[in-house]
Amino acid sequence: MRDASLAVVFPGQGAQFVGMGREVYERYPEAREAFRRAEEGSGLPLRRLAFEGPEEELVPTEVQQPAILATSLAVYAVLAARGLAPSAFAGLSLGEYSALVAAGALSLEEAAWLVRRRGRYMQEAAPPGEGAMAAVLGLDDEAVEAACREAGPDVVPANYNCPGQVVVSGRREAVERAAELCRARGARRVQFLSVSAPFHSPFMEPAARRLAADLARVALRDPEVPVVANVDARPKTTAEEVRRALVRQVASAVRWSDGVRALKALGARRLLEVGPGRALSGFARRIDPELAAVACGTPEEIEAVLAGGEGGR
Repeated sequence: MRDASLAVVFPGQGAQFVGMGREVYERYPEAREAFRRAEEGSGLPLRRLAFEGPEEELVPTEVQQPAILATSLAVYAVLAARGLAPSAFAGLSLGEYSALVAAGALSLEEAAWLVRRRGRYMQEAAPPGEGAMAAVLGLDDEAVEAACREAGPDVVPANYNCPGQVVVSGRREAVERAAELCRARGARRVQFLSVSAPFHSPFMEPAARRLAADLARVALRDPEVPVVANVDARPKTTAEEVRRALVRQVASAVRWSDGVRALKALGARRLLEVGPGRALSGFARRIDPELAAVACGTPEEIEAVLAGGEGGR
């Protein structure tokens, strides 16, 4: 039976670390099966890369994305096998694919195949060093949007993570101009991110077109429960809605704050972040302090969640 008060969310790129998923893999057969299926779909040695690294081999986008997906879904498989049944899902960027697998819209093998290719396309969409991303802390959304407009067409808001945190993305020079304008408007801090391309900006349009061709080859199914999409923070319930949202997502802003509010509107009172990250549960507490948000990515946290405890990190 679905838990009407529970939504599960999955992390995106940047949540990885060497060793992620190893303890869960060693302890639970469902996790071992999830990694096996992800390796089959991606064609990558994900267990070695996730468990042993080295970090420089785990960081490339086309490796990092399937490795995080595999780790997240390994943890979710354990929880689901023991009765966890949320009423809605969402995921940050890459994490939307994990959410769609959990909701029955994609097989794990298909998702692993897609995100490896998605990662490669995103990496290849902009020449190395040409793009940049920066997190703006301490300004409201409207002030960041105004700074981007003033800085020119080559920089846009890319991630609305939570109140007071917006990531901007685009051509490096334009991002630097936007950063200065945000500081002048009173930003507490502007932090440039260690990324290889200007994700979720118009520079990713070539990647979106390439991914669209791959998505046309995959047998998407209607999600069994709603999946709130990044592009418009609306729940998707049909395969065609999902397909369109995944294509748009690559070059569009991630509206995470609105997405969390949409999960609450669907009835969620508890938010469980499943996988190697814990940023999303922190964002949720800032978006809506009434939401009980925790992260779950280790055997101890899994057991705490199943026992009804907090299980957060």
